[in-house]
Amino acid sequence: MTLPRPRGSAAAADWVGTAAEALPDDADSVLIGRIWDPSGDGPSPVTVRDGEVIDISHRFPTVRDICELPDPAATVAGLDGPRVGGFGEILANTGAATRDRGRPWLLAPVDLQALKAAGVTFPISMIERVIEERARGDLALAADIRHRMLADVGVDLHSLEPGSPEADRLKSLLVAEGMWSQYLEVGIGPDAEIFTKGQILSAVGTAVPVGVLAASTWNNPEPEVTLIVQSSGRIVGATLGNDVNLRDIEGRSALLLPLAKDNNASCALGPLIRLFDDRFDMDRVRELEVRLEVRGEDGFHLEAVSEMTQMSRDPEELVRQLIGPHHHYPDGAALMLGTMFAPIQDRDRPGEGFTHKVDDVVRISCPALGTLVNRVRHAEECEPWHFGVRDLMGNLVRRGLL
Repeated sequence: MTLPRPRGSAAAADWVGTAAEALPDDADSVLIGRIWDPSGDGPSPVTVRDGEVIDISHRFPTVRDICELPDPAATVAGLDGPRVGGFGEILANTGAATRDRGRPWLLAPVDLQALKAAGVTFPISMIERVIEERARGDLALAADIRHRMLADVGVDLHSLEPGSPEADRLKSLLVAEGMWSQYLEVGIGPDAEIFTKGQILSAVGTAVPVGVLAASTWNNPEPEVTLIVQSSGRIVGATLGNDVNLRDIEGRSALLLPLAKDNNASCALGPLIRLFDDRFDMDRVRELEVRLEVRGEDGFHLEAVSEMTQMSRDPEELVRQLIGPHHHYPDGAALMLGTMFAPIQDRDRPGEGFTHKVDDVVRISCPALGTLVNRVRHAEECEPWHFGVRDLMGNLVRRGLL
């Protein structure tokens, strides 16, 4: 199926970007991902080295198999295989208005891993979720609540440790003031919000559309670092993610979270997984700054930064709440860590804040991980997800990879 041609004037090359922008700035990064291989009519794990894409499916039929290794980075660094093409040409074909189906294109870099996300992990995000809930999708009311709430709370939320005595005292104060919220519970309480972002194999990659429901009138991107976690709970790498969110739907009721979060093309990951080694590890992840840029066909331009140092919960704590004696993921997981991006910049009218429009181009970037770029579409118009686990297993068997 050919992707819809962009309605605006920008050609594919104008919004997809270059290989240099997409790849990490560290030439020694150990990178893995996935392509669609037309010769096998299915996906293949690849590594990217010196700008060249190398097929490693003969050794590892799935990315999951690589990530479960004792030392994924060391193994991949020593692998060789057939050259598929230059990363730049494959990236360009991925985002082309009319894709050449006879040549490979990029996919999301995970396959059998569960797609999970953590919410309300930044204090400013917590406040926005409380506002969202109280406003019930009303943008003007949200602006008024935001002003009054920040004045009432009057504490340094950045230094607040969830589950601490100080957090418990703040919770008691807010309850007494009639400002309790389920978002405050997961924002400052002992238990994190960890939810299923999408189904296995449903994530999209870079240079393709992301989807928001046509009925949604208040929605936004969520730029996030995403950890790649083994079934054992060990973290082996990271990538970038866009946890697309429908704020009006989630604001109506937290019970509508699946509808707000899990739609066609609503989970974007990529462009590649950077595996942990002696140059890139959890200490580096904790210091990352993730940049967001949104450009609209209407001339709208927004920039923001999420600083991982501002997280209220340590990433490893979130992984412990995800995987442990209480819960197992046999094929591991991709865990999106949340965002501090609070979309309050007005777009159309004063006080109404930000919401997406069709053809917005969203860039999520970090020098250590590269750039994930997507164009916003209505979810109903995005390329349908049709290649599931049964299809993958059948394809790998036909190709002699299983």
